[in-house]
Amino acid sequence: MPEHRRQIVAMGGGGFSMQPRNPRLDRYVLGLARKARPRICFVPTASGDSRDYVRRFFLAFEKHPCRPSALTLFRRDARDPADVLAEQDVIYVGGGNTANLLAVWRLHGVDGALRAAWERGAILCGLSAGMICWFESSVTDSFGPLRELRDGLGLLPGSACPHYDAEPNRRPTYHRLVRDKVLPKGIAADDGAAIHFVGRRILRCVASRPHARAYSVARGGGGRVGEQPLEMSYLDRDGQLSPSRAITAARAAPA
Repeated sequence: MPEHRRQIVAMGGGGFSMQPRNPRLDRYVLGLARKARPRICFVPTASGDSRDYVRRFFLAFEKHPCRPSALTLFRRDARDPADVLAEQDVIYVGGGNTANLLAVWRLHGVDGALRAAWERGAILCGLSAGMICWFESSVTDSFGPLRELRDGLGLLPGSACPHYDAEPNRRPTYHRLVRDKVLPKGIAADDGAAIHFVGRRILRCVASRPHARAYSVARGGGGRVGEQPLEMSYLDRDGQLSPSRAITAARAAPA
């Protein structure tokens, strides 16, 4: 599969569940499918398949030109999850407990189905747990206190940290883990910021609010951690890039 068709949009936070009156990121993701009514499947595993979370997904996406559905694993029906995911244009992973999400996915074969969907060109996206699950490693509160998680799906290289501006302990914890070589270098995203990968490279960073930012984070000389802001594009209400703000050059993703 050509690399230009393998896409992931990793959101630090935002979307329908965190910004219900701000559809910019969700509309941006739907637009990537390049279909009049793309099939979009919500995967709420990290929340234990919260019924309220699923309800809010349908309420939000029924307002957009798309065909929404959900894949639940705690209340699994007769469908094969791989068959469900194979039909989708967009797969949207919700927030919650990342460690539990990964364990349940592997038990039901969803990890392999997601890789297959990515390789055939489906748009993968998500926020919080649905952001960091795609990376090799991350910062998570899956075990209570913030700590490292080093068994992600590995579709994207390096490490990741969501909610970078929203939770006071996220930034210092991530810096400490990178400084101490517990985690490799990686990327961080504020709530309302999303990093759009094509293959394993960053195409652009987009935001649903004017001051949301994304960063590359790496250990530098003397054991210090450096934080480099990435160029952002603020989306309009329809989730479109302003031509004057569009970022066209691909960036190398942290390895």
